[in-house]
Amino acid sequence: MTRVHCAQPAPRVADLPHNRELSVSAVRGAAARGADVIVLPELVTSGYRLSSVAEAASVALTPDDPLFAEWGRAAPDSVVVGGFCERGAGGRLHNSAAVLDRGELVAAYRKTHLWDEEKLLFTPGSAAPPVLDTSRGRIGVLICYDLEFPELTRKLALEGADLLAVPTNWPLVPRPAGERPPEVVIAMAAARVNGVAIACCDRAGTERGTRWTEGSAVIDHEGWVRAEADESGCAEADLDLAASRTKRRTAHADLFADRRPELY
Repeated sequence: MTRVHCAQPAPRVADLPHNRELSVSAVRGAAARGADVIVLPELVTSGYRLSSVAEAASVALTPDDPLFAEWGRAAPDSVVVGGFCERGAGGRLHNSAAVLDRGELVAAYRKTHLWDEEKLLFTPGSAAPPVLDTSRGRIGVLICYDLEFPELTRKLALEGADLLAVPTNWPLVPRPAGERPPEVVIAMAAARVNGVAIACCDRAGTERGTRWTEGSAVIDHEGWVRAEADESGCAEADLDLAASRTKRRTAHADLFADRRPELY
């Protein structure tokens, strides 16, 4: 079994020193609980409601920033996936996710589908999201709005992902009483139709008038929510990630073998 942990803190917008300490503490706390895979929110190092390109640039990091080495030291035996505002070539900014495996940076994925006013700050990534062979299994990485494009979740599942790690910032939207957040419903459906586990890590608090859903969820390969954020801001579950590799559901039904791509 693999212990998958989503840490749901409340970063402060444009407060890099605070968010450094907050994120390192969250990673260290998850590792102390025995987490094998640790997911942090989208833009956890910068906050989300950045007011301008200049403000975003003031808290932008490159993938070789010492902060990521700190995450690695805080969880030297784990995979860590967390969001950051990335400073790219030519001063371009990206909404990115760093991936560490046993303390080493192995990838930095740039969000390909920007939501709303993100388009005023960031340049979308030009490379498809990766599926990485890690010490804890094959992990695919998406960021927030990416999850709402079934082409991407299917692509990563077809590439053999055991788990999709999804840093998110979900603004709270109205929903009927008793219903889950719509983003969690989307993740449950994606997990079920692809037979792949998904860990969505949201954030907490209110930032510049935006209240966050606080909807972190760990979902198994059958689409069932196995953990939601508790009072401490953690969503944690032990998952059999190897189960994501079997797409057969009955003697005559297979999620992938039954596809008819020549018709799509």
